[in-house]
Amino acid sequence: MDAATETSGTQRVFPEPSQRVPVAYDADVVVVGAGPGGFAAALQAARMGARVVLVERFDMPGGVHTSGLQGHAGQGVGGIHTELMQRFAREGYIYTVTQDRLPNWAGNPLSHYERHHAPDAPFTRMSFNPEGAGSVMAAMLQEAGVTALYGTSFVDAVVKDGIGDNRIEAIIVENASGRQAVTGKIFIEGSGTAQLAARAGVPFVSGGGGQPATAEWDGVERPIPGGLLWIMTGVDFQTVARHQRDAKDPRLEKLIAEAAAGGDIPPGLYRPRMGGKGVYGDLYIGHPTIDMSPMQADGTFIFWQNVPYEWALHMDERADDEARAKRALRFFIDAEVKFLKKYVPGFANAFLSNIGRFVGIRDGRHPVGEYVFSIEDARQGRRFRDAISKPMTKTFYWDEYAKYTFDVPFRSFLPKRIDNLILTGASMSFTYDTIFMVMRNFPWCTQTGEIAGFAAARCVEKKILAKELEWKEPYF
Repeated sequence: MDAATETSGTQRVFPEPSQRVPVAYDADVVVVGAGPGGFAAALQAARMGARVVLVERFDMPGGVHTSGLQGHAGQGVGGIHTELMQRFAREGYIYTVTQDRLPNWAGNPLSHYERHHAPDAPFTRMSFNPEGAGSVMAAMLQEAGVTALYGTSFVDAVVKDGIGDNRIEAIIVENASGRQAVTGKIFIEGSGTAQLAARAGVPFVSGGGGQPATAEWDGVERPIPGGLLWIMTGVDFQTVARHQRDAKDPRLEKLIAEAAAGGDIPPGLYRPRMGGKGVYGDLYIGHPTIDMSPMQADGTFIFWQNVPYEWALHMDERADDEARAKRALRFFIDAEVKFLKKYVPGFANAFLSNIGRFVGIRDGRHPVGEYVFSIEDARQGRRFRDAISKPMTKTFYWDEYAKYTFDVPFRSFLPKRIDNLILTGASMSFTYDTIFMVMRNFPWCTQTGEIAGFAAARCVEKKILAKELEWKEPYF
């Protein structure tokens, strides 16, 4: 065995030489991740006068909605989210589709969002240009004075033991300058997968936790699978719809069978949906046909390519799982593009124009906070003295689209064991069945980020820790 290595149990390890990491930035508020939550947190805290450093591994803010291509637009829900929608519209980055503009779309089984509509029913689908939106968001951060470190990866948290809870003193990051430390007073979790919280020692439930581990799944709890989004331009959808009608092939099953017989579809590309008793039913489980939505301009569509559910990948915790997903999904996308162009009428002149920079994770770590918000809190309409907003009404898809009105407590922003960390968005202290499909969308993440930024700035102003802040009235 090499003299530079040693063993720890059965694991071969390489001892990293101790090193002194230079402090590159000293901030009031440090935000890890510039997705909608981290972006809004950094923006709000800076606008309130705090010195803010924002760490982002990609080249722009927005997370899965920009770097990941999601680009889901809608009516503003207040605060920074409304400001964003208005600025996107002003810059010409919002694209709106209705039944008049895209006939044969409502009720079409190829539609990601509108397939459950009645055929030719009225609909409105809004999206924003991911690249343009990322530029707008970057400009807003710069205008507010945020020090945004793009192309910078979060590596670790430096935690100081406390008598009660512990405290984050700094984070370690890595970029073109090597490893650096960023110190701060209040830290904000905006990674989307609770990376900062996990590194700081916050207890969490892994993705898939709590879902039924029945015999049909071999007794294995599986996270809701993540996905990679991609875009094709030059699609003649009316020709696609004509084939669906004339060939009586609404799901393109005949064309898929023909391509499979010709060896042009690899195993695993089009997988039948798997049944189950999970709270999400058949959502994202399997990929039986193409899954698309109009975006950016006429003839341009975004497509979903999901990780096979049966693989039970934990991409947020295991590097091998993340690498496997990226390899497989790129391969599947390439195969699907070739299939569409060769076999499906309306795609002959289309071309692949973009693939998301990362595989989106729908079901990652769920940090345990001072209060863990559950689906029963929503169903029972619970009220909390530290509600972060006026009672909100949300539709819960697995309860037959029932609408519930409820509060969310500020304590769900505060993780166990750390007293100067604030959570946002999909990394808040919620059970998995509450976050998924309800509390992880763009408006919610932006709102929670704005609240976190407000709370952080107030803590800095009052010279107190996050858990010492008394939340007295709703923000929204």
